[in-house]
Amino acid sequence: MSDQGVPIETIADLVGHAGTSVTEAVYRHQLRPVITKGAHTMNTIFGDSRHG
Repeated sequence: MSDQGVPIETIADLVGHAGTSVTEAVYRHQLRPVITKGAHTMNTIFGDSRHG
C-alpha cells in the first residue's frame, strides 16, 4: 500500500494502530510482502478475474 501512495495514516488505521509511529517503525517495510501474499492467495481461491 505504501508503494502505491496510500498514506501512512490510512495504513495504520487499517491495521488497527492508534497512531502512525508503530506502523512506521515496525510494519511499514513488512506490509508489501504480506499484502502481496494475501493477494496471491485470494487469486488462488477466487480466481484472477483479469484473465477471463
